[in-house]
Amino acid sequence: MAAYEYTALDAGGREQRGVLEGDSPRQIRQLLREKQWLPLQVLPVSGDRRDGSTTESGARRVAFSWRASIKAADVALLTRQLATLVRAAVPLEESLRAVAEQSERPAVQKVLAAVRSRVIEGHTLAHALGEFPKVFPEIYRATVAAGEQSGRLDTVLERLADYTENRDQLRQRVLGAMLYPIVLTVMCIVIIAGLLTYVVPKVVEVFESGRNTLPWMTRALLAASDFLATFGPWILAALAVAAVGFARWVRDPAARRKVDALLLRLPLVGRLVRGFNTARFTRTFSILTGSAVPVLEALRIAGAVIGNLPMRDAVERAAERVREGAPIGRSLAVGALFPPMTVHLISSGESSGKLEEMLERAASNQERELDGLLTALVGLLGPMLIVAMGVFVTAIVFAMLMPIFEMNTLVR
Repeated sequence: MAAYEYTALDAGGREQRGVLEGDSPRQIRQLLREKQWLPLQVLPVSGDRRDGSTTESGARRVAFSWRASIKAADVALLTRQLATLVRAAVPLEESLRAVAEQSERPAVQKVLAAVRSRVIEGHTLAHALGEFPKVFPEIYRATVAAGEQSGRLDTVLERLADYTENRDQLRQRVLGAMLYPIVLTVMCIVIIAGLLTYVVPKVVEVFESGRNTLPWMTRALLAASDFLATFGPWILAALAVAAVGFARWVRDPAARRKVDALLLRLPLVGRLVRGFNTARFTRTFSILTGSAVPVLEALRIAGAVIGNLPMRDAVERAAERVREGAPIGRSLAVGALFPPMTVHLISSGESSGKLEEMLERAASNQERELDGLLTALVGLLGPMLIVAMGVFVTAIVFAMLMPIFEMNTLVR
């Protein structure tokens, strides 16, 4: 029995979409006709395989949008619900059906229906989840596989739910902290450019009509205004072209590796990049080791979640040293890309046999440090941008008022 997504017209002529389980598309069409619906399209629900190929009928399915609509919060919620049902000794296929029925998102229902059909066919849950690698990443599938092999699937699912929630919260905190200074910077640039392009020329026209020599500051302001009015659109176009060109250049791994290495060397940005990636690595490594995933496999998967390529390369080289018998902490310390506190905690966990606990503590320390750094950065950048904008606006206003002051002096 497999899951099929259908498109049909009901008795009132309205288009209906949904998912049904059946042995074949013909059976699904028969079920729809029994409901007095006219079937328009019946296609199997399946995803892209890990090797990049598509499953059966994948080439004909183009319009399904479940990949883009399933968020990390949805995955965390369905994982926690599934863990609760599995802990209550509900059979896995029944748990998947119950979670699908409880979800209000059609995309989640489609994916869970397809996963359930694979489980009913005799596949493991990890193998069924592998049909949807965009929704369930490799760490998710590897952890589930370890939980199935060890008989602790409920515990592993709960840890996965916590991990997904923590990772999404960390990403939201970073984005939220950077959003305020970015928006404030853009607003400052737009306001100052608007003043120079539209307001200043109209105000200064009054003084130019008197054929008097304008003060140097007013002339400089007029020159800046004329420059923006003449070359402003060209500057914006050049910036857009440069941004597109840079984005394409960075797609090359060698170019991206250079950019990432440069980011690590920057004073403040380097700390942010290093802290964010270290927190993700240690959190992922912790849940994998706690789920009985082999250390080398856990290192490989945890290294893959790192966005900075030099740090990811450092983890790959560390995995090679660990394969040769070297300790994890000492292997990660080579290159000095990871914070010393994290390396010391990992070494302590290895020597004491509490690697999972020390990794969890290292992740928490990095997240706290990252939160403090972002809070301080936002608290500092906000007032600095406001002061800078005030200085620019004051200079513009003063440059426009200087001719008035000189006219008053001449009258006296």
